[in-house]
Order: sequence, then C-alpha cells, then structure tokens
Amino acid sequence: MMQVMIRGVLHLLALSPLAYYIYAAVSQSLGADPQEVLLHGFAIWALRFLLLSLAISPARRLLKANYLIRYRRMLGLYFFFYLCLHLLVYLWFFLGWQWASIGEEIVERPYITVGMLAFLLTIPLVVTSTKGMQRRLRQTWSKLHKLVYLIAILSIIHFIWQSKADLNEPLIYLIILLFLLSFRIRPYLAKLRA
Repeated sequence: MMQVMIRGVLHLLALSPLAYYIYAAVSQSLGADPQEVLLHGFAIWALRFLLLSLAISPARRLLKANYLIRYRRMLGLYFFFYLCLHLLVYLWFFLGWQWASIGEEIVERPYITVGMLAFLLTIPLVVTSTKGMQRRLRQTWSKLHKLVYLIAILSIIHFIWQSKADLNEPLIYLIILLFLLSFRIRPYLAKLRA
C-alpha cells in the first residue's frame, strides 16, 4: 500500500511540469516566445529525469536503500515522455511538420544531429524497459541499457551546442553528469589498479 502511495505521489510530481505548461499556455502566460519556452522547458525536464534516473544507483549504494531501484524505470520513462514533448514542439511549432526541412535540419545543424541520435538511441531502451524483456534478454539487456550513458553525454552536447551565448545552465548539468559518471568509472579504475 505504501509503495502504491509513493508511486502515486511520484507520478503527480513528474506530471506537474506538464500541468504547469498547459496552464501557462491556456492562460497565455508563457511570455513573448511561448514556443521557445515550451521547447526549452520540456528539454530541461527531460534532462532532469535522465539525470535522476542515473542518480538512482549511486544513491542506492550510498544510502544503502535498495528500494530506490524500483523507481529508476519510472524516471527513465518520464525522461522519454518529456523528450517526446520536446521533439513534438520542435516539429510542430518550429518546422510545421515539413518533413524535408526535418532532414535538412538534421544534416545541417550538428546540435540537432546529436539530439536526434540521442532520441533514436532512447527508443530501444524504452521498448526493452519491461521486466519481461529484461528476463528475455538477460545479459544483453544490461549491455543495451548501458547506452543510457552515451544518451546522457549526447544530450549534454546537444544542450551546450544549441546554447550559443549563455553556457551557465548546460555547464551545471554537465558537472552533475560528470559527478554521476564518476560513480560508474571508479569500480573500473579500481579493477585496473588491482
């Protein structure tokens, strides 16, 4: 019962950014450039959920709280949800569903190339995120889901490259990612030393 309540609260919290943006759009309080606010807002929330999902394993180890692992999949799926909203806003408001323009943008703008690559790499992780797929794929599942580190790196690169002037915000997220990756690198370095 407690776990159901926790999951319910987490879902409400995870959906609250979307509720805010819907309310702001309906009340016309997104500012002078609402499309840009939505594009950036959904991207930031996607990145936050990605970093939160990466933080689960180190937090579980540091806090000796194995139950945290139950919420990693949920956080990962919310990352994909907000990533899809980010892409949807871009395709709808910025490109007007002009498929030829989408191809040109991917080829001509490196930050979009990197962003699309991160999106495409996320799809197999979402498709194989169920317990059934985990059982079927066994060790392959673990190797496949290590792609999340590459996706995180590509996401940060996408953020840095599209932030032309102000790099403060993307650099904060880069530092957080490097901190989280350090927990993954340490065991490998220890093995190399041994």
